[in-house]
Amino acid sequence: MSTDPVLRGPLPDRFRALWDEIAPIGRDATTGGYLRYAFTEPEVALRDWFRRQAERRDMPVTDDGNGNLFARWGPADAGDAVLTGSHFDSVPHGGAYDGPLGIVSAFLAVDELRDAGVTPPRPLVVAAFAEEEGARFGVPCLGSRLLTGTMDPQRATGLRDADGVSLAEALGDRPVGARPDLLAGFSSFVELHVEQGRALVDRDAPVAVATAIWPHGRWRLDFHGEGNHAGTTLMTDRRDPMLTCAFTVLAANKEARTRGAHATVGRVRVAPNATNAIPTTVTGWLDARAADQETLAGLVEAVRAKAGERARRDGTRVTCTEESVTPLVAFDDGLGARLATLLDAPVLPTGAGHDAGVLAGRLPTAMLFVRNPTGVSHSPAEAATDADCAAGVTALARVLTELTSR
Repeated sequence: MSTDPVLRGPLPDRFRALWDEIAPIGRDATTGGYLRYAFTEPEVALRDWFRRQAERRDMPVTDDGNGNLFARWGPADAGDAVLTGSHFDSVPHGGAYDGPLGIVSAFLAVDELRDAGVTPPRPLVVAAFAEEEGARFGVPCLGSRLLTGTMDPQRATGLRDADGVSLAEALGDRPVGARPDLLAGFSSFVELHVEQGRALVDRDAPVAVATAIWPHGRWRLDFHGEGNHAGTTLMTDRRDPMLTCAFTVLAANKEARTRGAHATVGRVRVAPNATNAIPTTVTGWLDARAADQETLAGLVEAVRAKAGERARRDGTRVTCTEESVTPLVAFDDGLGARLATLLDAPVLPTGAGHDAGVLAGRLPTAMLFVRNPTGVSHSPAEAATDADCAAGVTALARVLTELTSR
């Protein structure tokens, strides 16, 4: 390993060299954002890169059957392994750092430990989880949900993308489902992630420890109306589902603001989707998040009620279907406190979902955030400096040393 030029030199340079290997993969030349959907060509290329990185470090790779990859440093039959890593997939035209930063940093943290002559008493495993964003099949953290048994395998394999391809087809029609045998071999999980916000800029700190993930979920709103001609239908005669949808979007925004919560309708599908036609149906997806479960439930119920009231006035119909809900995830208090003390780092909550939130129901789990100077995420403007990324690697290496030695 020491003769590999990518693995030598100052840590920020080594980070940049490794980062540049994946930076072009799946990048849209027009927007600068990434199109790395689960099990599509760009994400498969990144999974191949993962295997090559593991091979360079003599870390055997296994697939849990759900599309999640695991590279292991340490004896195959040894238990109490410490798990780290993140995901490769992106939202449409998303940023570079969300997900891949945690995987690149994990491999570099392994290098740091080896360069320091550390041989962890416990095995160390680097993970690449599948379909964390839910951008292809609609359910976020799908790989980790399947692994932990919090997602029904039959429902999962029946999920279809926008082109009608099922998850079963994308995975090659192999069995999927919970792997308690695999989870039993892990003692803890730490996920490093780019900050999604800019609190660390104000605190002048490159790294933070997460305390909790807000409860959050996705709901599909189906608005049904009467298709008709845009030029000949009197305004008083219209049963336009787009109006009901538009009102609902505004209502969600208002209800979220009054509750100190977050509500977003960032995806809409219209049929027949013609400029000169009143829509027959409009489907919108509501993303809602709040600091506690009661506030989240109240927000969604208020949006549902206002949509229904408006639909009656518009002569349309609306149905609201829950697609996924994740309750409040409080990371292991003892573990979080240990890491905050170890790193002398601030602690932050987050409104974003992560595989760590799913794993927290099965393992002591923690998260580290690396400073994002723009505060922007799920966008090409998402950023982190090489120096801060190197600080994140150093912090992760310290955490992994701590966890693998106890």
